[in-house]
Amino acid sequence: MTLTLAFDVYGTLVDPSGMVFYLREDAGDSAEALCRHWREKQVEYAFRRGLMRYYEDFGTCTRQALRTVFRLHGLALPPDREDALIQLYLTLPAFPDALEGLKAAAGYPRFAFSNGTYPALEKLLGHDGLSEHLDGVVSVDDIRSFKPDPAVYAYARRATGAFDSPLCLVSSNSWDVIGARAAGLMAVWVKRDPGMVFEDWGIEPNAVISDLTKLPGVLG
Repeated sequence: MTLTLAFDVYGTLVDPSGMVFYLREDAGDSAEALCRHWREKQVEYAFRRGLMRYYEDFGTCTRQALRTVFRLHGLALPPDREDALIQLYLTLPAFPDALEGLKAAAGYPRFAFSNGTYPALEKLLGHDGLSEHLDGVVSVDDIRSFKPDPAVYAYARRATGAFDSPLCLVSSNSWDVIGARAAGLMAVWVKRDPGMVFEDWGIEPNAVISDLTKLPGVLG
């Protein structure tokens, strides 16, 4: 049976820390901390909305998280600056290994699989040329929930045509890998930073790689 690959986008193909450059205008030397906190709140808000069955799309989670962390850091966020930062978030840079990793996996059906909306993903995957090396895009917006809801991974099977064949998530987010494995998918964890620790849930990835170009070597 054909193995299908589902690549997470935020944190795996594109780098949310790319916003640090822009946030220096607002937070100076605290820009890295602000950016990291923004990403943490963004993911937290998606988790909470999924659990609450109180869906708003990932763009809303991103905007609300931005407002929260600016307040937590004691910073002003005028409406025009908020809008500008949200637009810049649609231009997050691809990780250096993303394009070559997708090319290296050309022997497999390759899909982007994300909490993001289709319009956001189209922009994110388009401006660095990633979309040219994907067979399709799957957004959780179709079923109005978020990873790691098991229903989202089940939907990914249907949307990629892999309902009766193996589907392998590729993600640098350990919570995503754990969610996929718990839902019965294969999963590869991208551990770019040697200091990263995989969360101890008694659920392990099928393989661990240091960057996406190593992916074909663990799929045999």
